[in-house]
Amino acid sequence: MTIFRYSDLKIGQTAEYKRTITEEDIEKFADVSGDHNPIHLDEIYATKTFFKGRIAHGMLSVSFISTVLAQELPGPGSIYLKQEIDFRKPVRIGDTITARVEIIYKDDEKERITLRTTCVNQHDELVVDGKAVVLPMKL
Repeated sequence: MTIFRYSDLKIGQTAEYKRTITEEDIEKFADVSGDHNPIHLDEIYATKTFFKGRIAHGMLSVSFISTVLAQELPGPGSIYLKQEIDFRKPVRIGDTITARVEIIYKDDEKERITLRTTCVNQHDELVVDGKAVVLPMKL
């Protein structure tokens, strides 16, 4: 695990995290978050909705972005300050989600970075799009 100093970070630098969504992931996320919306947990209910079946919590995919920021880029000790999110497609049990971050701007005065944050499924379809502002750890 690398801890990057602000001066080491470059525009265009990327990192990723990949995970396949399980029923257990959705159940645990519902318990931790308190979000027990039946669209996530009840197949009979969910089949009667616009989605025609259960979907994962949108914030579950977004949490994988947090994993990339905390573990890879900029890494441990960084502080997640802001996130813009656009949910593009539903995520379902069995989907493999790849969260990716890319540095798109450096604020030298405040030593903060702005990153494009995306999640794609196993078909390379964009499911989450956004931007994050992060304060890398001061070493």
